[in-house]
Amino acid sequence: MSTPSNDLSTVAPDTRGADVLRVEFRHNMGQISRHSLMFFAGTIFTMGVGYLVKIYVARMLGAELLGVYALGMTLVSLAQLVGCIGLNGAASRYVAVYNATGRYDELRGFLTRSVGIVSGLNLALSIGSVFWGGWLARRLYHAPDLAQYIPLFAILTFLGALNVFYCQVLGGFKDISKRTVITNFVGTTFVSLLTVVLLAMGTGMQGYLWAQVVNSVVVVALLVAVAWKLTPARARFSWTRLPPLDPEVKNFAAAALGMGAIDFLVTQADKVLLGLYLNPALVGVYVVASSLSALIPLILQSVNQIFAPVIADLHAKARKEVLERLFQTLTKWVFGLTLPLAFVVIVFALPLMRIFGRSFEAGWPVLVIGAAGQIVNCAVGSVGYLLLMSGNQKRLMRVQFVMVGVSLLMNVTLIPLLGVIGAALAAATVSVASNFWNLWHVRKALQIFPYNRSYFALVIPAVLAAATVILVRVWSVSAIRPALGILAALVVSYLAFIASALRFSLDEDDRMIAATAWRQLRGALQRR
Repeated sequence: MSTPSNDLSTVAPDTRGADVLRVEFRHNMGQISRHSLMFFAGTIFTMGVGYLVKIYVARMLGAELLGVYALGMTLVSLAQLVGCIGLNGAASRYVAVYNATGRYDELRGFLTRSVGIVSGLNLALSIGSVFWGGWLARRLYHAPDLAQYIPLFAILTFLGALNVFYCQVLGGFKDISKRTVITNFVGTTFVSLLTVVLLAMGTGMQGYLWAQVVNSVVVVALLVAVAWKLTPARARFSWTRLPPLDPEVKNFAAAALGMGAIDFLVTQADKVLLGLYLNPALVGVYVVASSLSALIPLILQSVNQIFAPVIADLHAKARKEVLERLFQTLTKWVFGLTLPLAFVVIVFALPLMRIFGRSFEAGWPVLVIGAAGQIVNCAVGSVGYLLLMSGNQKRLMRVQFVMVGVSLLMNVTLIPLLGVIGAALAAATVSVASNFWNLWHVRKALQIFPYNRSYFALVIPAVLAAATVILVRVWSVSAIRPALGILAALVVSYLAFIASALRFSLDEDDRMIAATAWRQLRGALQRR
């Protein structure tokens, strides 16, 4: 009697196809989970340390100077957008594509030419902002205090552009772990310590900005060094003739620039118009509330860092079945694991804003509205990256182009009437509409959809998590200090969600992910 064989060639075609699909899914999910967990750990570290420092900064500088800082950063963001001309977006996709297909000479040309273009353009824009930034501060923002800080913002423009570009390069090499160590663990620790020291010395806004400048120099130097090591020898800089940029890269960069411009208008128009209609102090309140709500999709952001190049890879290989399965599983758990955090932010909105100082309390409705919009953002998953990394950037641009018009119209209408609440309503409306429209395009263009029956098994864990947050909020009003109540609600709600999810919500793919995560965690603990 012959013994069964493990050779896939002896297996029926349908079974062999299912086995190959399973192997690909496990491989990609393992890679995504490993790097996403590292990025998530870095984000948690940054959130914990960074927000302790932000509370200190808010109390030391006050709402008005924070508003001045936020207005200055809109100038930095605009200069970086123009100076990168979409090459930062192209880096994530084409570094992955060229490296995966062994097109090292094209990779060398892309990296060398892109670094030269980004460096040269941002240097020119930084010098220009020194001469013209003061005029913009006085005439556009009506914030004359901003003018004295323009030179430091100009330095941040140049360094920030290199930071953004090389972060995308490391993402293209699918090494999110090293990038996270540099930007989150090293960068956050260094800038936090430097900020506290300089502010304690009474340096004010100048010290706050210098801390970021020095930190940017260190972070960029480390990113460049790691990118050099990851780059194959044949793709590194040399004096031999460079191949021209592929027309496809130019088209993609142009599309990325267009999307970046539209995204800038959508995400920064509220701050610019708040500065125009109101005053820097209210801008400071709005920025603090918005930055808190922006923490809610941190799990989605962690997944996107490595899922983006995986999308490009799988789409190039026409592996739609694997891509859809990954999309469904990731969307389900990104949304589910985001809900407890979102519930805590909504229920504890007023105590959260009060931590930054009494002058920030008025921003709690902004926090609630922003959190609601971020829940929808996580519920639809990585739809924007699916369109961008699969070559459907024109569809994404169409959505963003329409939404920028909606954003400007709503902001101009609502800010004079409702102030910061009007800006928050405009931002949340645009975010929700954009995500659902992108989801429709993903289904139409790629024929994939994130929802299946297992998605709705999250209902029971979500209800239990929400109930625990409300109970802790009621109890904490008279029992303990607000900060401890927030921490208790966060811990208890996640425990309730995870315990009930393990009981009611796991399918075969989920069990595989849980087993993989447990093996990685156990291996990390054993190495210690």
